[in-house]
Amino acid sequence: MKRFLVFLVALSVLLMSTGAVFAQRVDVGIVLPTKDEPRWLQDVARFEDVIAQTPYSVEVLFSQGSSAAEKTNVETLIARGAKVIIICAHDAAAAAIAVEMAKAEGITVISYDRLITDTDAVDYYVTFDSISVGEAMGQYLVDNASGQGNPLYLYAGALTDNNSFLFFQGAWNILQPKIADGTFVVKNSSQAEAVKGTKDLSREQLAAIIGEITTDWDMNVAKSKAEAHLTAKSAADKGQVYVLAPNDGTSRSIADVFAADTDVTKYFITGQDAEKASVQYIIDGLQSMTVFKDTRVLAADAMNMAIEILQGKTPQTDAFYNNQAIDVPSKQSPVVVVTEDNVKSVLIESGYYEAGEFTGI
Repeated sequence: MKRFLVFLVALSVLLMSTGAVFAQRVDVGIVLPTKDEPRWLQDVARFEDVIAQTPYSVEVLFSQGSSAAEKTNVETLIARGAKVIIICAHDAAAAAIAVEMAKAEGITVISYDRLITDTDAVDYYVTFDSISVGEAMGQYLVDNASGQGNPLYLYAGALTDNNSFLFFQGAWNILQPKIADGTFVVKNSSQAEAVKGTKDLSREQLAAIIGEITTDWDMNVAKSKAEAHLTAKSAADKGQVYVLAPNDGTSRSIADVFAADTDVTKYFITGQDAEKASVQYIIDGLQSMTVFKDTRVLAADAMNMAIEILQGKTPQTDAFYNNQAIDVPSKQSPVVVVTEDNVKSVLIESGYYEAGEFTGI
């Protein structure tokens, strides 16, 4: 019995000292902001499809809208021996601490979809051309406007997301000349009205506007803000209106509010991401357009970049994005504008969605 007890003690010490051997190890770690939005679950499927064709392993963790959880997820992946971490930050600036920990361990960091700011610990950035996304939304509104004095309502993403700045600047590139010449009149942003003569906005000017019209990427916030704006306006500020909504979720919420206002005779509203619910809204004439960002391409680009890094290669990039600390080498994926005219050819015939998932198509 004594020998047996000594053996058990020795075994437990051995297991404790070699615990890392038994811990799950991973080659590529991925941290995404939440699993509660369909968009991110679609991305996971694409990641897994690509890496399944290689000998490498992947683990996906979700931060559920918490920077603290995001940091813990990165620590977990570091402990599991990840050689590459792909991270879509909940808060672009707060994520700097997490990626600096990874960088200190020799891990290559790929910022995914949202650029992590204020740190030199980001090696690469994989994204859609966010300026072009905003420009596509702005161009759609311009193309559908005529005459003078068209009411324009502006909405933006979250101040904590660098993409919000890029999307809005892109839209502003197109809208600003038409605001300056009187084609549009901004109805819900004194900050935008104050700089309507300026096309290239500073970071501070963008922050002032976004802070005033932010939806925080939250459908309920978007709904409340739109209701407050319309309640404060007279019938003369409505009629046929033009709405810059930053993404599909907020677009649907804002569209519902504008559709319910009897003084709004017609609205043109933007969106992005081609979410299923918004595709149905487009088919039904409730949302005007969406910017389709094929996550199959984006996720494949990110995972292929990670695989190249694991193979000791230098990934190809085609742009640089400044994150307020360094110019981050980046790879951009293309975007497509989807309206009721091409929704079937772009989203159904391409195999992205199945026709049976929608009605009236």
